[in-house]
Amino acid sequence: MEDLQSHEQLNRSMKRRHLFMLSLGGVIGTGLFLNAGYTINQAGAGGALLGYLVGGLILYMVMVCLGELAVHMPVTGSFQKYASKYIGPSAGFSLGWMYFVGSAATAGVEFTAAGILMKHWFPHVPIWIWCAVFIALLFTLNALTTRGFAEAEYWFSGIKVVAVIAFIFIGVAGIFGFVSLSDRPTPFLENLAPTGLFPAGITIVFVTMMNVIFSYQGSELIGIAAGESENPEKNIPRAIRNVLFRIIVFYIASIIILSAIFPSTELGLLESPFVTLMTIAGVPYAADIMNFIILTAILSVGNSCLYASTRLLWAMAHDGMAPKMFGKLSKRKVPLNALLFTISFSLLSLLTSFIAADTVFVLLMSIAGISVTISWMGIALSQYMFRRKFIRAGGKTEDLQYKVPFYPFVPLFCLGFCTLILVFLAFDPTQRIGLFYGIGFLIACILFYKFKLAKKVESTKNMESSNESIM
Repeated sequence: MEDLQSHEQLNRSMKRRHLFMLSLGGVIGTGLFLNAGYTINQAGAGGALLGYLVGGLILYMVMVCLGELAVHMPVTGSFQKYASKYIGPSAGFSLGWMYFVGSAATAGVEFTAAGILMKHWFPHVPIWIWCAVFIALLFTLNALTTRGFAEAEYWFSGIKVVAVIAFIFIGVAGIFGFVSLSDRPTPFLENLAPTGLFPAGITIVFVTMMNVIFSYQGSELIGIAAGESENPEKNIPRAIRNVLFRIIVFYIASIIILSAIFPSTELGLLESPFVTLMTIAGVPYAADIMNFIILTAILSVGNSCLYASTRLLWAMAHDGMAPKMFGKLSKRKVPLNALLFTISFSLLSLLTSFIAADTVFVLLMSIAGISVTISWMGIALSQYMFRRKFIRAGGKTEDLQYKVPFYPFVPLFCLGFCTLILVFLAFDPTQRIGLFYGIGFLIACILFYKFKLAKKVESTKNMESSNESIM
C-alpha cells in the first residue's frame, strides 16, 4: 500500500498579498451585499450594529486562536488537523467532514446563484448553461496550480474591496448632502435616533447572529492556506492584523450608512440596498455595476469553497479519515482527485436544490450554516488545549512566535459566545430545523468514527510510526 506521507507535499506558492486578499475577500460577499439589509430590517440599526460588533469580537478571538496554531504548525487543512491533534481524532474527523459538506454544498449553491444573476444580461439563456460555464471556469482555476487559484482570488477580492470603499464614500457623501439622493431629503443621522435603534428589542440580536456569523465566514481560510503560503510565521500574523481591522471597518461602516439612509422597514423590501443607493445617487449603470460586483462576490465564494473543501479532503486522506485516493497530487502539485470529488459533491447539492429541496437540500444547507460556528468553536478549543499541552511539556509562552493575548479568557469567551448563539437558534422556529440537522450530522460523524474508523486510523498511525523508526 502506498504511504501517503511519503508523497510529495503541496507547494508553498502563496505570497503575502494572496494570503491577505484571500482572507479579506472571503468575508466580503453575499453576506454583506445581500444579507446586511435583512439583518438591519430584523434587528434594527442598533441591533445590527451590536450584532456585527459582537460578531467582530468573536471573529477576532477566532483569528488570533487560529493564528497561534497556524504559525506554530502551518499545515494544509489546519483546523481539522489541530482538532485531531489537540482535542481528539473523532473531533478532527467530525469537524473536517462537517466543514467539507458545508463548504462543498455552498459552492453548488453559488453556481446556481451566479447563473441566476446572468439572467440580468442574458434573459433567454437557460441558467444551467451559465452554471456549467462557471463550474468549468472555477474547476480550471483550481486544477492548474495553487498559484492560479490564489491569483484569481486576489483579483476577485480586489474588485469587491474597491466596490465597498466606493460605496462608503458615496454613502457618506449622500448622508451629509454632498451627493443628491434622487428625490429624498438629506438624511443626516435622523434614522439613527436612539428611539429607533432597537425596534424589536435586544434579544433579537442573538437570533440574527447566525446571519452575522454567515457574513464573517471565510476568514478561517487563512488557516487552510497556511500549508501553501510562503513564510507563514511572518505572513499569517500580518494578514490577521490587517484583515481584522478592515473587515470590521467595512462592515460597521456599511451598516451605519445603510441605516442612516434607509429606514429599517424599507431595507427588508430591497433585494440589495447597495444597488438602490448607487441608483438614487445617480451612478451611471448602477444596476449593471452592482450585478457584476455581486457576481464577482459569488464566484469568489465558490472559488474559495472549492479550495477549502479540496484541501480539507486531501489533509483528511493523509490521516486515514478519507479514502487514500484523495491524498494524491497531480504533476502540478494539486490534489486533483479531491477536487473532482468536491466538484461532484457540489453538483449533487445543486441538483438536490431542484429535486429534493425539502429533504436533502435542507439538510446540506443546515450543515453549511452550522458548520462555521462549530468550526470556530473547534479552533478556539484546539488553541486552548494546545497551549495547555505546550506549557505542560515545558514550553514557554515567550517562545511562541505568535500568541493569543489574555489566555485563557479569549478561547473560553469564544466558546461561550458561539455556544450562546447555537442555544438561541433553538428558540427561533425558522432556524431550529437547521440547528437540529447540523448537530445531528455532527453526532453521526462522531459515532461513525468511534465505532467504524477509530481502530483503522490508529493502526495506520502505528504502522507509520514503526516505518519511521525502522528508517
